Amino acid sequence: MRTEDLLVYLVTDRSLCRGRSLEEVVAQAAEGGCTMVQLREKEADTGEFVELARALHRLLKPLSIPLLINDRVDVALAAGVEGVHVGQSDMLPEDVRRIIGPDAILGLSVDTEAELLDAQNRPVDYLGIGPAYPTLTKKDVKGTPWGPEGLRRAVGQSAIPLVAIGGVQRDNVRAVAGSGVAGIAVVSAICSAPSPAEAARELAYAMKEGTR
Repeated sequence: MRTEDLLVYLVTDRSLCRGRSLEEVVAQAAEGGCTMVQLREKEADTGEFVELARALHRLLKPLSIPLLINDRVDVALAAGVEGVHVGQSDMLPEDVRRIIGPDAILGLSVDTEAELLDAQNRPVDYLGIGPAYPTLTKKDVKGTPWGPEGLRRAVGQSAIPLVAIGGVQRDNVRAVAGSGVAGIAVVSAICSAPSPAEAARELAYAMKEGTR
């Protein structure tokens, strides 16, 4: 995995796509400069999940945009995607790594400083840290929002690249970029945007400008 792949990381939610197909939203996001995609499906059955993963992979692979699957290692293997993202209550990263192999991308969510420090000894490629700001999209978070200063401290404590998630929008992305995180993970900021392509383009530009 290249660190630059984390710059603008789309986490999907079909319920926020404003009636558009997920394939359409992801295609537009890729056109606008999205650098990685995580397929997150809580409602789909396994067969539908695998077929959706394969459809997105056919779209993204020619563009060299990695596709990861949220939680479901079996779906990731069946669809042949680039990696898996797991949370604190999912399969242990060590077990996931043994299954997916050394070359696949593996991400882990961290919500607290204790989880951040514990993750430094885990076989993961990046950490999704959040919430950066208050958010309604992800309801199972622990602790208070990190904010730009908290993210800056976290960057100083982590040898693993960090991706800020939770409440990241166009109006605060520069502050997040200035914290030193490797990237941002967004859901509604792209999925619900009138133009996912333009939203991804603006986020990518702001991230690049914010790190200068």
